[in-house]
Amino acid sequence: MKGKTGILIALAVLFALTLALTGCGGDDATDTTTTTDDAAEEITTLRVGATPAPHAEILAELVDELKAQGIDLEIIEFSDYVTPNTALDSGEIDANFFQHVPYLDDFNSENGTELVSVFGVHFEPLTIYAGQSDDLANIAEGATIAIPNDTTNEARALLLLEAEGLITLKDDAGISATPADIVNNEHNIRFVEAEAAALPRLLDDADFAIINGNFALSAGIDSALALASESADSEAANQYANVLVVKKGNEDDPAIQKLITALRSETTRTFILDSYDGAVVPVF
Repeated sequence: MKGKTGILIALAVLFALTLALTGCGGDDATDTTTTTDDAAEEITTLRVGATPAPHAEILAELVDELKAQGIDLEIIEFSDYVTPNTALDSGEIDANFFQHVPYLDDFNSENGTELVSVFGVHFEPLTIYAGQSDDLANIAEGATIAIPNDTTNEARALLLLEAEGLITLKDDAGISATPADIVNNEHNIRFVEAEAAALPRLLDDADFAIINGNFALSAGIDSALALASESADSEAANQYANVLVVKKGNEDDPAIQKLITALRSETTRTFILDSYDGAVVPVF
């Protein structure tokens, strides 16, 4: 009897120990899962539409910095000036970076959208580039100059030519100037009007061409061909800084605010100054 009793007691003790060990093992697994869940960082995806150069390039410099702050910056490249705004209005993207405020205002007016500027980043000066000629000081009689044909950039081109002493405009022409506002053209300059994006292709056919900074960058135009540019304190610079845009109501979104902080940093400013040979100028 004693032998059988001893065996039963031993089995009971062994069973109790097994239950205790199993219970401890279960607690350890639960703790590990909880710790992992607690440590997991929430990542917010921020989709920003941009044209390739310089906008997408500037944004690309911010990816790692924002990742460290829990923002996954996804850059969506567009090759036109309409789709980035329609995509923002429809919610396909969270912000865009490619346009200036006058263009944005016109787009809102024509399309009934409510998109708003939240931060001015840079200005892309219009620049006069050498084509068949390379001397503005001794411009030939009847020289041809290719200029943008859209209202905004055409006026800027004419104001730049006036600043260089090549033409004179009516006193009140301002940023809505057209060739009809020229009151003095002593060299009888002939203007070739073309879509802004096409102007780099006209350099070989004109004496000079006045080209937007982004299109000059995309076309790989040698900065040595640059003869004169809009100044950073010009009327155009005040009006046509390129801005970060969001849908109205999203201005204070935490992810947008983190993006703004990264854009306005000294690191971003230095990147712009070092990368674009004056074709892109920070305005912050």
